[in-house]
Amino acid sequence: MPPPSGSALLSVPPRPCPPAGLPWGRGGSGCPAPGLGYEPGGRRGVPGPSPFPPPPPAGRFVYQVNSDCHFTNGTERVRFLERYIYNRQQFLHFDSELGLFQADTELGRPSAEGWNKDPALLAQKRAAADRFCRHNYGVEKPFTIDRRVQPEVTVFPMKSGSQPHSHLLVCSVTGFYPGGIEIKWLKNGQEQTAGVVSTELLQDGDWTFQILVMLEMSPQRGDVYTCQVEHVSLRDPLSVHWEAQSDSARSKMLTGVGGFVLGLIFLAPLGLPDLSGHPGQPALVIH
Repeated sequence: MPPPSGSALLSVPPRPCPPAGLPWGRGGSGCPAPGLGYEPGGRRGVPGPSPFPPPPPAGRFVYQVNSDCHFTNGTERVRFLERYIYNRQQFLHFDSELGLFQADTELGRPSAEGWNKDPALLAQKRAAADRFCRHNYGVEKPFTIDRRVQPEVTVFPMKSGSQPHSHLLVCSVTGFYPGGIEIKWLKNGQEQTAGVVSTELLQDGDWTFQILVMLEMSPQRGDVYTCQVEHVSLRDPLSVHWEAQSDSARSKMLTGVGGFVLGLIFLAPLGLPDLSGHPGQPALVIH
């Protein structure tokens, strides 16, 4: 029979107890032992509640079939891969580049041997690279590969605990798609490579991404810092500037952004790298 598709949830019912009068096996089956129960009064030989625990609930097992399409340079090279998984373990797959089913475990060997002898089934699977993958590529390309969402960039300062008079400038880049992005820190027009750290690229769950890139600094009045962002959705780099002010003005600004910084608390479990940085570190590039 041909291989099924999709996901299925299989239930295995518990083994029934044997009819009365037949041997019922060793203890632990969950079946009452005839003639060995006890009534509340303690009379032996009268059927009563079983001394064994009740049988476990019916087992649940998950069987999955995942169909994948892999593209290189658009549709120049298309690969169809169908994977068969039982309880999270792949046991069989079909690869269009080979054109045959291959067993990944002993469980998949009988199916692979049988299905590879079915010319009609093999022809159907081999055609899936064109019929399924190439067709859907053209249908979904405008909503996936061609999708572009420009980032929103915000720069704000916060205190750094690593050195007495140092601060962090935080460049918050949010709401962009796709995820590949390049972010640089500039001081008075010169790229900064030391003291630059970042969070991981985070998915927002709505097909957009966000990231924080921080620069440790000891600002002097008049210094101008720039967070420069390059993204495929932008025709030109997007730059947001921050100018160092007097201590009193900077203190007021830090107080004003305190509420915004509270939004970073959710990033704490991710952990932040060492803020000391390393000389010669390149600009942050995420693909």
